[in-house]
Amino acid sequence: MPNENSNSGGCLCGQVRYKISGEPAVVGDCYCTDCRKASGTSHCTHAAFPEPAFSMQGELSFFDKPADSGNVVSRGFCPVCGSAVYSTNSGMPGMIFVRASSLDDPDRVTPSMTVYASRAPAWAIIDEQRPSFPEMPG
Repeated sequence: MPNENSNSGGCLCGQVRYKISGEPAVVGDCYCTDCRKASGTSHCTHAAFPEPAFSMQGELSFFDKPADSGNVVSRGFCPVCGSAVYSTNSGMPGMIFVRASSLDDPDRVTPSMTVYASRAPAWAIIDEQRPSFPEMPG
């Protein structure tokens, strides 16, 4: 049985809090250059939820940047502490990509795939037990 924090998350300073319901559509690790730079480490882990499953208190700032696909990825972060909270992708309307690191209980999700594995740093450890794609699968 999930604990009460398993469906919630937020930023480092607490100005942004959210709740999610249901299970993610997909959870994946992304090693693209943008995710590496946005995270400050080797990759980002994203859990995709339908927008209606997500509710938030507080305000985010957003940074928009086109991805390799040409779709615009809009990354939401706390304007006070800078913590990444979620992103959206213009190619997948209606989905919220929650940053797994912002979950109160990060064990709520388990990555099922790796994308942009070809861009991972040599020191990154990619789980070879799950599907891995050199770029974004079609």
